Amino acid sequence: MVLRNETKSVPEFAAQSLLKSSTVTIRDVYCRGSCPRPSAEEFATATELVFPYRGVYVRHLGNDQAVAEANQVLFFNATEGYRISHPVPGGDASLTLVISEPQLREMAPRAFLRDGAALAFRRQRLRIDARAQALMALLRHSLRQNIAEPLEAESLALTLVQRALGPRTTHAPGASVGRQRLVDRAKLVVASDLARRWTLAEIAAEVRGSPVYLTQVFQQVEGLPLYRYQLRLRLARALDLLAQYDDLTALSLDLGFSSHSHFSAAFREAYGRSPSEFRQSALYR
Repeated sequence: MVLRNETKSVPEFAAQSLLKSSTVTIRDVYCRGSCPRPSAEEFATATELVFPYRGVYVRHLGNDQAVAEANQVLFFNATEGYRISHPVPGGDASLTLVISEPQLREMAPRAFLRDGAALAFRRQRLRIDARAQALMALLRHSLRQNIAEPLEAESLALTLVQRALGPRTTHAPGASVGRQRLVDRAKLVVASDLARRWTLAEIAAEVRGSPVYLTQVFQQVEGLPLYRYQLRLRLARALDLLAQYDDLTALSLDLGFSSHSHFSAAFREAYGRSPSEFRQSALYR
């Protein structure tokens, strides 16, 4: 895993195969994120759905960019060149899914795909909902713990993709380039320290905007208030770390929650079950 206290002996990039079938290929991908500037151009060999779950990076596609963090699914089209930068230190990790083309075409709304014979998405990213975050974490943990049979994992993966591409369960950003870049800067600020209890004034000062304007623009672009967006990032980090903590009170405090009860209530509201119930279903069933 790519954590902030890892040594320089960790490879810059590593990928672990979790499942490979005729329907879906799933990998756990880690990057140490040592380069803050855009990388040399890279290419995906297959069209991938990428679910970041730890850390943050920026994907540059032509003149467009997307901040990759745990509230997003990113689409990497086969043979399409892109660059990656890491403006926030600490590295990142993502779960990547390659779905067989017939199944992906069946699930993806036509409006999401480009015209033409090649399978390719029109957008770089979509914002996913809390249920999709939970499905992704359940899929990843159950595969890493070797408790999910292939049929179950395939079914979970397809359900996750359907959720991530569902018009009612995702949000497509729509704003001018200037407003999108302001929101991107705010995302990088809160992602730089998830446990910090940021104030709106502090974030606005970091992005050099007014608190009122930032609040309005963030809501317009992401369809969520900034405070709720940050809360979802912290809860997604909890989904990632549940396997590493026996003491959930310590986890809640490490993530900046005022108490275990506050953390548990927010977790249950987002994911429909308590942290201990989710850990039991993901790690020990």
